[in-house]
Amino acid sequence: QVQPVESGGGLVQAGGSLSVSCAASGGTFSNYAMGWFRQAPGKDHEFVAHIDWSGGNRYYADSLKGRFTISRDNAKNTVYLQMNSLKPEDTAVYYCAVGRGPYGSTRRGEYDYWGQGTQVTVSS
Repeated sequence: QVQPVESGGGLVQAGGSLSVSCAASGGTFSNYAMGWFRQAPGKDHEFVAHIDWSGGNRYYADSLKGRFTISRDNAKNTVYLQMNSLKPEDTAVYYCAVGRGPYGSTRRGEYDYWGQGTQVTVSS
């Protein structure tokens, strides 16, 4: 099984940028799609982006298109989320998750393994 671990969260001012990473160990990373979700205080998990096994297909939540970019490096077993023009409403715990197969989904139930999350806080 593939176990993901996020890193790179932190505090940033509104308008700034931040990149979070997710390193996966175990299993064959390149067999699986990867997804990013987030959970703001008092809110449900929200889909952010997913990327297929090859990195050739990416999909974003409509509200985040143009600001967030998901990418992966299969040689490093790592998926990335680059976040630009951050807003206070982007404040959340960001989770990466391993898909059940090679193609991603917006649904949480299609992901088997989750990281512990990394906090991203955007100050106004």
